[in-house]
Amino acid sequence: MLSNKLKHDAVKTPVLNREKGFTLIELLVVVIIIGLLASLVAPKFFGKLGASKQKTAKAQIELFGSALDSFRLDVGRYPTTEEGLNALREKPSSAEKWQGPYLPKAIPKDPWGRDYVYKCPGEHGEYDIISYGLDGQPGGEGENADVNSWE
Repeated sequence: MLSNKLKHDAVKTPVLNREKGFTLIELLVVVIIIGLLASLVAPKFFGKLGASKQKTAKAQIELFGSALDSFRLDVGRYPTTEEGLNALREKPSSAEKWQGPYLPKAIPKDPWGRDYVYKCPGEHGEYDIISYGLDGQPGGEGENADVNSWE
């Protein structure tokens, strides 16, 4: 009889339907852990971002070099400093045998959003192409280092 009474009482008492979820403290702990992990990973990631910009500048300078060599084969000389790299896309008035364009797209800016510096004749070769890096100034180290066609 007692067991029937317990079964009967269990059926009559309403069962609270508690939804399971995270407490505020648990959420704060997770956010703090994610923040700590981000503070450890972010500096390494952004360091590689700077190095990748320098590699991009070097690759673009090499592409310009190939296009400049094609220009020279056709015209017999490299573009002058005044003609600049635009001579690879648009025919200069003094280039009778120009058969360009020598680049498929417009002359890109360097990875930091500045124009490449082109000099012909160059101080280090027949021409010099320079990107002054993040700071836009000659010289520098790390991300501020220059990317040159002769190195």
